[in-house]
Amino acid sequence: MAFLFALLLCWIISVFFEAIESFLIPNIPLPPPHFPPSQTVSIRQPDVPIPSSPFPLFRVPYVPLRRIIDFMKADALVSLSYCSQKSHSVIKTQRRARFDGRLCVSEYDSNLSFRTFRNRDCVLSVCDCSCLSTSERSDYVKMNGRYVPVKTHRSDGNLVSHWYNTTDGLKTITEYVTDLFNIDVSKVCVSKNAINMIEWVIRRQKTPLKSVTVCGVTSSEEELIYILRDCKTSSQIEIRSYAPPNFRFSEMFRKIDFLVIWHGQWVTIDNLLTMDGIDISLAYSNLSNNDLNVFLKHWLSGGCPRLKLFCATTGDVNILQVLDGLMHNAVLVEDSRYYTSPFGYRRTLSGGYDIQRADGVTATVCEQGNENVIAVWSETTHNSN
Repeated sequence: MAFLFALLLCWIISVFFEAIESFLIPNIPLPPPHFPPSQTVSIRQPDVPIPSSPFPLFRVPYVPLRRIIDFMKADALVSLSYCSQKSHSVIKTQRRARFDGRLCVSEYDSNLSFRTFRNRDCVLSVCDCSCLSTSERSDYVKMNGRYVPVKTHRSDGNLVSHWYNTTDGLKTITEYVTDLFNIDVSKVCVSKNAINMIEWVIRRQKTPLKSVTVCGVTSSEEELIYILRDCKTSSQIEIRSYAPPNFRFSEMFRKIDFLVIWHGQWVTIDNLLTMDGIDISLAYSNLSNNDLNVFLKHWLSGGCPRLKLFCATTGDVNILQVLDGLMHNAVLVEDSRYYTSPFGYRRTLSGGYDIQRADGVTATVCEQGNENVIAVWSETTHNSN
C-alpha cells in the first residue's frame, strides 16, 4: 500500500511542501490488513510489510490540516482515505472546499469523476478481474467488507479497483466516494442496463439527478422512451446512441432544459413541436427546410417559449426556405457575432437574419455548413450588439 503514500507525496511536493517533505510524508509502509477467506476477491493475498511508526501527517494542527486537505485533488484524497480509519475520518470531517464540476457515475467509462464542460478529473475506477495478471503484485483496499486488488492508473493517477462484477464495483465505489465527500451524484453516463443504473442512483439520494448521458451503439426502445418521458432528471439529457430501426416517439416530450441527440434521424417535426427546452441540438437529422420553417413559425407564435438555442444538422440547409413567408420580418446581418449558451459554451454566428417575435424578443437564424441555427438573444445582450 506504500504507493498510496507516493500519490500524496507527489502532490505535496508539486504544490508547496518541498521544504518540509521529510516532516510530512516519510516513506512509511502501511499496516497489513487481515483477510477473511470468505470475503476476499483477491487472486492472492497481498505482501505488505510491517509498519515502523505511525503516519505523521495527522499530527499537523487542524487548521493547517484543513487547508492541506482542501487543496488536495479528489483522487489523492480517496487514495489517502484508504490508508486507515483515521485518515478516512479526518478527510470526511475536515474537507470543506467545493470540488470543480459535477460528480459523474459512468457505467460507460467504468469510473467516477468530477466533470466540467471541458474537463474530467477521474476519482476512482473499476476494471474486470480478468485484466489482472496472477503474476503481478497487487495492493489491496477494503471496500464494503471485501479486500479488493487495486492499481494506479498509468496516465490519470487514480486508483483502479478490480472486480468480478464491475457493475457491483461501480456501485460500491459510488457509495464510498459520496459518503466520504458528503456529496450526491449529479450526472450518470450509461450504455447497457441504462434504466437500472439511473434508477439506482435516483433511489439512493435526496437531491435530483441533473444530467444523463446515454452512450453505446444502440439503445432499446424501452430505454429511449424512459429517457425522453419518464427519467427524473432536472435539466440535461444527451443521447449519443443510435435508436432501433423504425423507432418513433409518439408521446409528449417532458420538460428538458438541455437536450442533445447525436443520431436524430428518428426526430420528426411533430416531435419538435412538442419539445420544451432551452438548448436543443440535433445531429444527423432528417428534418427538411420546410420542417424548420414550421418550427420557426411555431416559435414566433409563442411555441417553445423557453428556447434560447436550437441547432439541427441536416443534409441540405437553405436559409431562404427556412425563412419562407417571414422575410418581411427579417433583417440581414452580415457581421459575425459571439453567442453564449445559457449552459456556458460560446459559438460564433456568421451572418444570418434577425427576426423578431411579437413580444420584442429577437432571434438570429443562420446556416453554418449543414447546420441550421436559431439563437434567441436576451434583450440586454441584443441591444449591446
